[in-house]
Amino acid sequence: MPGPRKLDPSSSPRALLGAELRHRREAGGLSQEELGAPLFVSGSFIGQLEAGTRRMQVDQAQKLDEVLGADGFFVRNCAALKKSKYPDHFAEAAEAEREATAIREYAPLLIPGLLQTESYARAVFRAYQPTATEDVIDELVAARLDRGQLLTDPTTPLVWAVLDEAVLRRHKGGRAVMAEALRHIAALVHRHRVIAQVLPFSAGAHMALEGPLKLMSFAGAPPLAYLQGLGTGQLQDDPATVRKYELTYDLVVADALSPQASLALIESVAEDYDHEDQQP
Repeated sequence: MPGPRKLDPSSSPRALLGAELRHRREAGGLSQEELGAPLFVSGSFIGQLEAGTRRMQVDQAQKLDEVLGADGFFVRNCAALKKSKYPDHFAEAAEAEREATAIREYAPLLIPGLLQTESYARAVFRAYQPTATEDVIDELVAARLDRGQLLTDPTTPLVWAVLDEAVLRRHKGGRAVMAEALRHIAALVHRHRVIAQVLPFSAGAHMALEGPLKLMSFAGAPPLAYLQGLGTGQLQDDPATVRKYELTYDLVVADALSPQASLALIESVAEDYDHEDQQP
């Protein structure tokens, strides 16, 4: 198992808290499991706090100050973690995404946020909030595009997306928007920046029919699974639960078209949208 990842305490509030938590725990001679016990959390959860992959809650900060004799350090700094440009149900997952070394995702209806174009994201957010002001939509789109900056690194994180065929076929924003969005994914594949597969309608029933699934792996912390519903989302860190979702993803991959066949289908559907848009 890899050793704990070295955190830059200046990079984010979570990195600061994680580095300080690890320092104080080790100085106190406590294992992660021993520190987790009075908080009623697992040792792996403490490891995730230290690695910056989980968000510290105020009640946890209060207990850590008490157990570690931190004189209110964690409570004072925990407030900074509450500031996020993402919805509450997704904020922790978005923060974990930035720390991940690998992100694997099954998308049943929408192009994953990391892979979206500006026009596609705008169409999606407008559908979510039909009466919102343009300023609100602009802020949501900017936050989504900021997530996509993860892909400016040529290799990390590994991003592997399985798109249900419905992602390609259901219009969001019109044919031109869809053609651009699919060509963007194809370009990322051609640059060897992402792996993309399509789960065709012909695959029939499969293990992830109930909704989207995101898996995140980290260099110095256990993996996480993120499940999202209508205005809700939840990170799962229980090892047995995460393994179950990893199996789900593996079986979806097994049912999907090969990367080569998937790329051909993505480009073909993009061409169809182009041709349809050009028809009188």
